[in-house]
Parts: sequence; structure tokens; C-alpha cells
Amino acid sequence: MRILLAALCLAPAAAFAAGTSSTPPTQTETTVTCPEGSVWDATRGACIVGQSGALDDRQLYEGARELAYFDRPAEALALLDLVAEVDADVLTLRGFATRKAGDWEGGAALYRAALALDPDHWQALSYYGQGLVERGDLVGAEEKLELIRATGGRGTWAETALAEAVETGTTHAY
Repeated sequence: MRILLAALCLAPAAAFAAGTSSTPPTQTETTVTCPEGSVWDATRGACIVGQSGALDDRQLYEGARELAYFDRPAEALALLDLVAEVDADVLTLRGFATRKAGDWEGGAALYRAALALDPDHWQALSYYGQGLVERGDLVGAEEKLELIRATGGRGTWAETALAEAVETGTTHAY
């Protein structure tokens, strides 16, 4: 965690906002055939080892996103460790993977770190709220839902997913 906080303080915001996607990632060779620690690179037509330095931040993020959503959070976290520019999207995905790996407190801390960088990050609010639903804290989840709505997030996936979770008690895997 200390390394993550140091990276957060030293790194400029990343130039991509991939974490705002409203759909789950499409399963690719990353989760179908690539060995652990590697990501499918469609351009090269091969699995590329994350630690090789051959993948940029976007490729690492997208690979980690796919791994996290296809129930391989530990591998996702390992790839996220390699991302150079930590922003609210990276912290949100790290929070999601951490929560899915069974560490609620760690995931919640990462959601709070993402929200410190971007208080209106609807995906961080939604995932944080969904985690609260899983813990039975509907009041806290409803507070996150109201923040999404108050900051212009009505009608977004983040609002819809959290509203459904509050209403049904069932959260989303993406």
C-alpha cells in the first residue's frame, strides 16, 4: 500500500479514462489462453508478459480489467502494480479487484483514494456503494447513489447498477 500511495503522489494523472466504460470487457485471449501474468496483444497476435515492459499502461489496465471481471482478481492486481501513471480509474479498478479478492477494507480505501482524486468518479462511487450493499449497509450505499445523481450521473451505468443493487441486494460483476 505504501508503494501505491507513493506512486499516487508522484505520478501525473493518466491520459486515458478507460474505467468509465459502461459495459463489461469482452473476453479475449487474455482470459482464454494466455498464461498467468500475460495479456493478449491483438497487434502482435501473442500473449505478452506484463513484466516484460512491452505493454503500455492502457494495455496493462485493459488486461487487468478483463482479469478482474472474469474472476481473476489476484492476476489483475499484479498487472495493476505495473501501471506507471496511477489515476482515479486505476485506483477504482484496483479497489474492485481488491474487493473481489475478499479484502473489503483495502478495496474501500482504494475507492476513497480514487474519490480524493476525482470526487465525481461515478464508477468509484458505484463500486463503493455496491460493496456497501454486500456488507448490508444500505444507508451508505444510498448515500453513494445520491452523490452519483447529484453530480450528473443520472441514467449512467453507475447509477443504474447501484440503484439495482440497493433495490435487490444483488451487485454486478462489472
